[in-house]
Amino acid sequence: MASTYVNDLRLEEIGTGEASGTWGTKTNTNLELISEAFSYGAEVIDAGATDIITLADGTSDQARSLYLKCTGADQNCTVTLAPATVSKVWIIENATSHTLTFKQGSSGASVAILSGQVKMIATDGGGATNGIVYDLLTDVNLAGTTVTDIVTANQATVDDIDLNGKVITLTGSSGDTATITVAENGVLTIATTDTAAAAANISITADGTFTAAGTTVTLDSAGTFTAAGTTVTLDSAGDIVLDAAGDEVIFKDGSTDVGHVSMDSDNLTIKSLVSDKDIILQGNDGGSAITALTLDMSEDGAATFKSSVIAVSLDISGDADIDGTLEADVLTVDGVAAKVAGLETIYVPATAMYPTTTSGCASLAQVELSNGPELRCLDFDASSAENAQFTVCFPKSWNEGTITFQAFWTVTGTDTGTVAWGLSGVSIADDASVNTAFGTNVVATAKAFSGTSNDMTVSAVSGAVTVASAAVDTQTYFQIMRDVTADDQTGDARLLGIKLFFTTDAKNDA
Repeated sequence: MASTYVNDLRLEEIGTGEASGTWGTKTNTNLELISEAFSYGAEVIDAGATDIITLADGTSDQARSLYLKCTGADQNCTVTLAPATVSKVWIIENATSHTLTFKQGSSGASVAILSGQVKMIATDGGGATNGIVYDLLTDVNLAGTTVTDIVTANQATVDDIDLNGKVITLTGSSGDTATITVAENGVLTIATTDTAAAAANISITADGTFTAAGTTVTLDSAGTFTAAGTTVTLDSAGDIVLDAAGDEVIFKDGSTDVGHVSMDSDNLTIKSLVSDKDIILQGNDGGSAITALTLDMSEDGAATFKSSVIAVSLDISGDADIDGTLEADVLTVDGVAAKVAGLETIYVPATAMYPTTTSGCASLAQVELSNGPELRCLDFDASSAENAQFTVCFPKSWNEGTITFQAFWTVTGTDTGTVAWGLSGVSIADDASVNTAFGTNVVATAKAFSGTSNDMTVSAVSGAVTVASAAVDTQTYFQIMRDVTADDQTGDARLLGIKLFFTTDAKNDA
């Protein structure tokens, strides 16, 4: 019977009657091959995605070595260990720059060894289809065993470690230690000790997101919690609680205190600590960013609101400076209703008017009606423009600006035609000539009569009337006229009076 090589080390098994005169040589070769199976070897992995390492039959072969260092490879490579019937243990070092995946059978499990890793693997010899490669150190349990100085290595890769004990002590420089302690209910404590009595730091570096999952995360320290990064995010499904026994939450920019939030038992105080820097409240109104409130620390905390201030009660102990419009239902000063600057009204009845010498209206008449009041009026003709005049003295609080007016009038007939009234004015100051022309006449929009005799009719408010030489401490003369070119009423228009509207810009005439 001829020699065979069916054993796991591919040694020559001499058949009966074979190897006459060479039996000793073949035996010595087999012994050398057995020694080789416990030795160091090197294997160059071919370029490409696949390669085969085959144990040679009966001759020296690096692949037979117990410790096999793999080099070469220009990419991640799947390496088949052959023959598929060999059951063997290897310690394989991946000295390439790529991942090597070792298999035996096409369908059996494989083991990946990353670049720089060393793994102990075994093949089961299950054949070209079902052969399996095992990772022998996937699960190492050291429970109940005391291990001292087992391994000294630059790198060790372990999938899982189960340590049955309560305290792990890590020693760096002499006396510098860190302990990891597991207490009752799974409480984990990491404590550091520094021989120089300096602050012993705990540093956690995450290339991505650091997540603390639980209902409560507590940082309890007399020192400083520092996160080295651009942004620190606290994201909790529940509440985020800041519990400061010192009563203050302190905000810093570098080493500079910029603000405190004080939380003593009586008050909540917000402090801005940088000189003359404001406290600003900002928000979003319909998608637009707004500054709702600015407290100006360079002006004793003067408050500037973006819009209106709505309050049930407003108590101002000092002066109130209002640049815009003040709207109030009731304004009192020391319990007394106060006058508010703004639009004012003067009513001038026809009895205070007199026809002009030239083109004047009819003289003041008193008309008795069948019921109610008697009318004292000035009649203005429908065929030609007629005028009347009157005087007023505006208060010192008048802003010397333009005025507007409304005319009160009626008609004795039933014609529904319109009546248009015009007004002009001039102010005459002390020691000024009364012989001064009126300003530009302004005609209010013509108003239609109702058609019912003696119905009260009120014209619309006119446009702005500019008073010539307008000033306070003057006597202001006005001329009212019926502009027959702008109306179509066929009857006389009876003027009963006019209402003047003017604006004040002071709270009184002082």
